[in-house]
Amino acid sequence: MEAASATREGPAGSPTARPELKRGAISFLSNVVIGVASTAPAYSLAATVGFMVAVGGVTTHNPAVVIVSFIPMLFIAMAYKAMNAVDPDCGTTFSWISRAMGPRIGWVIGWVIIVSDIVVNANQAQIAGDYGFQLFGRYGMANNTTDVIILGTVFIIGLTWICWRGIELSARTQQLLLGFEMGTLIIFAVVALIKTYVNSPAHSMHVELDWFNPFALSASSLISGMLLGVFLYWGWDTGVSVNEETSNADTAPGRAAITSTLVLIGIYLLVSVASQAYAGTGYLSNPNNANDIFAGGLSRSVLGSLHILLIIAVLTSATAATQTTIIPAARSALSMARRGAIPKSFAEIHNKNMSPANATIWAGILSVIWFIAIELLSTNVLSDCVSGLGILVCIYYGFTGFCATWFYRHELTKSVRNLFMFGILPTLGGIILMVILVKAVITYGHQVNNYSKDLLGLGVPVWIGILGVGSGVILMLIRQFTAPAFFQREKRVKYGDPIEVVTPEAEFAPADTML
Repeated sequence: MEAASATREGPAGSPTARPELKRGAISFLSNVVIGVASTAPAYSLAATVGFMVAVGGVTTHNPAVVIVSFIPMLFIAMAYKAMNAVDPDCGTTFSWISRAMGPRIGWVIGWVIIVSDIVVNANQAQIAGDYGFQLFGRYGMANNTTDVIILGTVFIIGLTWICWRGIELSARTQQLLLGFEMGTLIIFAVVALIKTYVNSPAHSMHVELDWFNPFALSASSLISGMLLGVFLYWGWDTGVSVNEETSNADTAPGRAAITSTLVLIGIYLLVSVASQAYAGTGYLSNPNNANDIFAGGLSRSVLGSLHILLIIAVLTSATAATQTTIIPAARSALSMARRGAIPKSFAEIHNKNMSPANATIWAGILSVIWFIAIELLSTNVLSDCVSGLGILVCIYYGFTGFCATWFYRHELTKSVRNLFMFGILPTLGGIILMVILVKAVITYGHQVNNYSKDLLGLGVPVWIGILGVGSGVILMLIRQFTAPAFFQREKRVKYGDPIEVVTPEAEFAPADTML
């Protein structure tokens, strides 16, 4: 059975009265680039590897955590591929869950996706501000909260403008940034491994097969490490959010999602192994280095005078990821608006740029507001946002896996392939993420595991999760009361049912100006 054989139909005799997203604007390769760049490989490695190694019981088995964390990501990427084949809607999980599992849960999950994108921009803007000053030797300004807020805000505004200008400029920008970033990471890893075996610097260690053995870890240590692994891999789904603008919209984005995860595990294993071999676990887990393993002298020790390349790589990584998280936030809002789930003004497409103009601008505005707020409130922005984002991502990735199985439920017994590709693997990916979610809530519910002070007995990461889901439930209920058309019109569908092609016309987004 081919998933793409499901039928899609639009409203008869209703010509598109407004501009749409530009169809076929980017290629399969550009889609893969966007998916990989969205994870911010250099920044994610800098901000995550140290914390992973520091998890009790992980130490040298960090590569094993990287491998095991990849497994649920691959299974969920399969779910994205399966659902995109029948409904290549830029709202992705929002659209799929609304149609297969119900509009209320779809609305909340759609909101969680938007909140996730906004939350991570605080991390990326903070890194952009910090590394931007480091690049020019302004270390005092890099450690000044006000200066970092100003420069980080400028980054968000500039990248919002690029996204507003259209997907083609965004894709070309991503290709340049990612090419430099990946090249620099490979050079760093190769040089680090060569120096490890040739020079044997202090605290270095040779690579051992046991590093890759997840069975050497306790279940508790593995799951705790995987929470950070979720953040490490998160972002590849951005490529699916630009499905309507990709050539072969029903097949290419899904294949690109799987390809992106495969590229990521390759670069993550290479760099994490090289860093551990050269510097040792003591350096990586040191509280002074865990926030950013490259900034504590590792880059200079490995690359010498060329260490500036790694600073630029992390800066471009955060820059690229800020841009590519504005993209899915705007397109999720666009999809919700043209279905009438939120005010129709968010469905407006710019006549010339063919981008979701209002949604993009608001994604940038909300990112700036959250960035400033978390910088002022949190004593460790990176740690709090990494952990809190992991909670949100487990929710919406997990539900995507469950959605795929539910949508294809009547097809699972027709072949072994269907059973595994549409049933067992997506569900298993969702279950693994739910286990990680529960572990995260328990872990960050205790002060000893948090860098910032508790608020009402709960850590900042847990509050980020509560904020994302709780605000979604409240806004959904308000929306259901003030503009119920979306909730009344949505119907449950399964594989083989016609799936309505949604266009941004008034009949799909009732006139309204408020939630």
